[in-house]
Amino acid sequence: MRDLGHDLRTWRFWRWFLVQTFSAVGVLAILLEVTNFVIGSLPFEGWPLAIGMAAISIGYGLMRAWPRPIRQEYEAPKTAIEVVKGDLFSQDCNIVVGTCDTFDTSTPNVIAQNSVQGQALERLYGGDVNRLDTEIANALHEKPIQGSIAKMGKTDKYGVGTVATLHKASYRLYFLAYSEMNQNNEAQSTPDGIWRSLASLWDEVSRTANGTPVAIPVIGGGQSRLSQIIPAQDSIRFIVMSFMFASRTRKVCDELRIVVRASDFDRLDRLELQAFLSSLRPS
Repeated sequence: MRDLGHDLRTWRFWRWFLVQTFSAVGVLAILLEVTNFVIGSLPFEGWPLAIGMAAISIGYGLMRAWPRPIRQEYEAPKTAIEVVKGDLFSQDCNIVVGTCDTFDTSTPNVIAQNSVQGQALERLYGGDVNRLDTEIANALHEKPIQGSIAKMGKTDKYGVGTVATLHKASYRLYFLAYSEMNQNNEAQSTPDGIWRSLASLWDEVSRTANGTPVAIPVIGGGQSRLSQIIPAQDSIRFIVMSFMFASRTRKVCDELRIVVRASDFDRLDRLELQAFLSSLRPS
């Protein structure tokens, strides 16, 4: 209910409501003129007619402008995108976990416990860092090491864009390296680095997910330190554009689910995001 109240207070809602309402008024006026010309007179007029037209127009405007879940289905490519508020790790599908190019896992000295990766360790592996490290090492055993760095924790660098695919029950975990770690264990990324990383991710998903849905968090905050450059609203658009470009080249998955933390979701212009998703349909 609070989310609905937020959407109803936005200028986008009221602008779209007014546009649709007055469009309905115009259509009704034309229909009434045609009817009056054909049959000669109307069964009712004056205030009853005005009230009826107003009720129909307002009802149509509300129906067209009323906020709905942020979801769009596409025919070309055959896929769907949904933006949801919630918990990434409660999603019943494949999950993307952002990480750094050294694939460090140790918390709290290297990886923050409240980060997506820190939560993955605790909630999916019960804090067993050795088991997670083993699975990541197995997933990376054929990936080329691109360099090394002298720091606490892991020192092999696999490069931005590397994906370690882990199997977890009936779904997959995609550990996506979209930031670089420096000697002080500070992760940093760039918009270009995230774009290249997402391209690598979609390629891996296309190859391994067999079309099943994928959930991804908002990328750009946290360890990448890009929240001032790419806030949540722009990050979602960034992810969506990357996914759609990839999907028009090859099948990636049946559904992309972008999972947003409650604190970020409450600040989104959700009607604008729905309009953005709708604009990507082929004309």
